[in-house]
Amino acid sequence: MFKEIRNKYIRYSSIFLFCIIIFFCALQLNFLWLFGYSPSYKDIKAPTLSVGSELYTADGKLIGRYYKENRTPVSFNEIAPSVIKALVATEDVRFYSHMGIDFRSLLSSGLSTATGDKRGASTITQQLAKNLYRTRYNKSQGFIKHIPVVRTIVSKLKEWMTAVKLESNYPKDDIITMYLNTVSFGNNAYGIKTAARVYFDKQTNELEVPESALLVGMLKGTSLYNPIKNPAKALERRNVALAQMNKYNYITAAELNTYKNTPIKLKEGRVDEGSDGDSYLRAAVDKYLEKWADDNDYDLYEDGLKIYTTIDSKLQKYAEEAVAEQMKTIQRRFYSVWGNEDPWEDSEKKKVDYPDRAMRKLPIYALLEKKYSNTPDSVTAYFNKKKKMKIFTWKGDRDTLFSTMDSIRYYGKIMNTGMMTMDPFSGKIKVWVGGIDHKFFKYDHVNQSKRQAGSTFKPFAYLAALQDGMSPCDKFTDKPVKIKYEENGKTEYWEPKNADWNYSYREMSLRWALGKSVNTITAQVTEAVGAENVVKWAHECGIESPLKSVPSVSLGPNDVSVFEMVRAYSTFLNEGVRTEPILVEKITDQDNNIIEEFKAKTKRVLSEEIAWLMLYMLRGGMEEPGGTSQALWEWDLWKNNNQIGGKTGTSSDYVDAWYMGVTKDLVTGVWVGCDERTAHFKNGETGEGSRTALPIFAKFMEKVYHDPSTGYTYGAFPKSKVKITREINCPSPRIRVDTAVSDSLSVDSTALATPAVEEQQQPVLKEEDIIKTEEKKVPEPAKQPVAEVPLTRKEKRELRKKQREEEKEKERIKKEQEKNNQ
Repeated sequence: MFKEIRNKYIRYSSIFLFCIIIFFCALQLNFLWLFGYSPSYKDIKAPTLSVGSELYTADGKLIGRYYKENRTPVSFNEIAPSVIKALVATEDVRFYSHMGIDFRSLLSSGLSTATGDKRGASTITQQLAKNLYRTRYNKSQGFIKHIPVVRTIVSKLKEWMTAVKLESNYPKDDIITMYLNTVSFGNNAYGIKTAARVYFDKQTNELEVPESALLVGMLKGTSLYNPIKNPAKALERRNVALAQMNKYNYITAAELNTYKNTPIKLKEGRVDEGSDGDSYLRAAVDKYLEKWADDNDYDLYEDGLKIYTTIDSKLQKYAEEAVAEQMKTIQRRFYSVWGNEDPWEDSEKKKVDYPDRAMRKLPIYALLEKKYSNTPDSVTAYFNKKKKMKIFTWKGDRDTLFSTMDSIRYYGKIMNTGMMTMDPFSGKIKVWVGGIDHKFFKYDHVNQSKRQAGSTFKPFAYLAALQDGMSPCDKFTDKPVKIKYEENGKTEYWEPKNADWNYSYREMSLRWALGKSVNTITAQVTEAVGAENVVKWAHECGIESPLKSVPSVSLGPNDVSVFEMVRAYSTFLNEGVRTEPILVEKITDQDNNIIEEFKAKTKRVLSEEIAWLMLYMLRGGMEEPGGTSQALWEWDLWKNNNQIGGKTGTSSDYVDAWYMGVTKDLVTGVWVGCDERTAHFKNGETGEGSRTALPIFAKFMEKVYHDPSTGYTYGAFPKSKVKITREINCPSPRIRVDTAVSDSLSVDSTALATPAVEEQQQPVLKEEDIIKTEEKKVPEPAKQPVAEVPLTRKEKRELRKKQREEEKEKERIKKEQEKNNQ
């Protein structure tokens, strides 16, 4: 073909040009996998930008982000003109006139390099090609990557090709915008918007000339010219950028002098505009969407999704406040109980060397033990060496000198918590508090952690009893119990004790026994229905953890999570329909197009009558004599005929404390304890569920009720939609105390059993009257009279109890008189 060209100069030129064309075609097509990936026409038309996903509450508040490169794209109009001017003046002064390759700059750079002054000649478009399509990454290189000089030349040629393609497809303003959205500014800040927020806490259109010059100057070396790490170098580089702006007439000489004398003023901002970065909720959503992302080929960290959780931002805020307020108190109490004494004890009150055990479980321990096999003291010395570290305190993070053993001892005494609130009708999780501080305690105490449920597991025994045909009015006697069972082919006996180690020998209804949390009666109920049936109905309601069918199963010896307990209790409020909790409501793309919507899965597991009866039973904690939920009277929760059902729980040795609270709208579960199980309170006065976990629920609901904008109001539970066929008309005897016996208000009148005590039977109502009036408001605590000596909180509480009992007695006498008159 070329032989026909007679002029040898033209012929050789044509051959050379033809070879160049063939070479660039081979380069583009990755001929024989020699050259690696080159962006196609489709890639150029639809460039992919690694953009993190954003996490929102149900009401649209940004609460977190997922990213590998922390960036949020902006449009050209959102960028301050000073940024554009600084970039062009510093990086590519002929940007608006070249075709993607600046041959003049290329020639000038070659001459400078030949004279020993190395200077780059990449245009903004070429840098964009490199950043956007990663043309110099190993995955973008073929077999030639093993040939050093050739590898560099080929990478440069691919950048040229890509730059020309970009210039032919996009206006100059779009190219410079894409560049500013992709480039790194150090400190994990990708893109101009993130950089403006990280360094100056500003929007991109609010940046001033010195700030713009500083950010653009950093592009030459984000570590070397980082204003946080190297302020002097950053200032020097900023002034170079300002000089370039003056050289090309973007600023005047007077402005240059003013700006050069302006000190760097950094203001660290919150990158995600309200997010606290990593959090229990962010981690929980990541786990929740793990399977969905795999099934649908999405990456939360790169695909720029908008994830709308079911979390209510106001309820979440109130829950976090309640947790912080109460956990500070609990921690102080824990320190006060133990003082300088180590709190780690087993069930027989023998001291446990927890720090030594924790040290031996560390991965590095085995390595050190092997390394210093002949000098074990060196291992001990390593773990006792002091070093600077930041530790958690309730007064804020504190810098200190701690050894590894100091740290183990310190954190082995920290009390933690988990809290979840759910709307059982929709399945939407409204509150998720995985612990006291995610920065220091990564373990999530809502779903990851499983602890002994204690008495919060008792309702499943009473549910099994109802399913077996019993009614809330069926009676058992509180007396010593000895239950025979078989274990490993051997006959054993279990003798449950009540929390106060006493027996009243009183006949009690099931409702009263549950409300008062009587262990001996719960054990008898479990024996009557069978432990396997308690396990069966717990599983049906939503407990998924393995449960051992042992006689004590109803007292909560099995480990379960807060998540499971809230799901199970929600079945009672949702008329017997078990609803799978959902944490994400919908997912959209960056343009707000819906990608996926989530709905809760449901399954009927209880009849409506049984579910209503369980709510009626749970209300016994407040309404029955000696109910374990009556500490709730301390808070403003009893307006407008409000009703609350709930159950306290405390595991053996006061290791785990629980409260499960149910209102007409929400179900909340709270656990409190130490991650190290051998650390616990010494007695119920300081460590039982009613004194640790219950106040968190109470403070939370009080805040919710006091804020009308939450939409949650006081009120009674829904009336039964079906006929109640079981007997519920069995008022429990109220215990009257002769006040002459003791003049101390600190005496718990509901716990006394002395010769001065009389049993007062409430009037018997007809069953239909019970159903009609079951939502009648429990009398609000009377106002405390003025006393000359201030009363303690406990004295105030006992006084209110006494006044309520007197009011009820007056009401009873009045009704009896009316009945006699008829």
